[in-house]
Amino acid sequence: MPDASQAAQPAPGDFDALKDRIAGRYGSLSGQLKRIAEFALDHPDDLALATVTSAADRLGVQPSSMVRFAKAFGYDGFSDMQQVFRLRLIAAAPSYRDRIRSLDGAAEDAETTAGLLQAFVDQGLAALEQLRGHTPAERIDAAIEILATAGTRFVLAQRRAFPVAFYLAYALGRLEQRCQLLDGAGGLLAQQAASAGPGDALVAVSFKPYAPEVAEIVAERAAAGVPVIAITDSALSPIARDAILSFEIQEPGDQGFRTLVAPILLAQVLVVGLGRRLDKPIPEPIR
Repeated sequence: MPDASQAAQPAPGDFDALKDRIAGRYGSLSGQLKRIAEFALDHPDDLALATVTSAADRLGVQPSSMVRFAKAFGYDGFSDMQQVFRLRLIAAAPSYRDRIRSLDGAAEDAETTAGLLQAFVDQGLAALEQLRGHTPAERIDAAIEILATAGTRFVLAQRRAFPVAFYLAYALGRLEQRCQLLDGAGGLLAQQAASAGPGDALVAVSFKPYAPEVAEIVAERAAAGVPVIAITDSALSPIARDAILSFEIQEPGDQGFRTLVAPILLAQVLVVGLGRRLDKPIPEPIR
């Protein structure tokens, strides 16, 4: 149950405010409410269109739990909270909504090579639309400013997110910026990260299932005063919770493979923006 101070807070009026409220209180929620919180932030479009009964059935909880979740954040009931998700969906680019709906149809044809290509292209385009529609320019500017004023820029990722970190390290080096890729060679990931201090910056990349070693280092360096920029997929991501700012890139549908189109594009935007901020020419590719 929310305490008196939480109950006195007015209900968030937009999705971004609700997302921040949920992320801030996630650790204190019960198990069922945590499950609803994860669904709400990972599948906001589905929650916007679902009935309280269908959403509860999908999550394996009682409809009363959905209502209790809404009231925990100051809303009169589920419908009152759902309006926030519907306003977000209405504001989304129409092409993004169309691509979400097209994913299921494309998946049916994925038995053929052409259908497989179409399914992955649609997924990548939908992720790009989500990135464009839900990434404030002010957040990009703030990240660029952190990178511009850092002594050393540390870049961290493992497993399937590693190509994003590798590109960032490569591109920052091409801009002649001091950068260290935390690749964990020789099992020395923790030792590599330990040299990052408050005057530096750490860019961490991780998607579900989150690499525990990345989350651990992010928590340690954030506690040491290192500003962390997270590129992830949810405000409830362990690296988002400890970051000074985060970019949450969601992908519609339940595809078995996450494309890296949107995270790589975001990395390119950060690098080009940093080059402009430093008044440095963007280098030509090495041929």
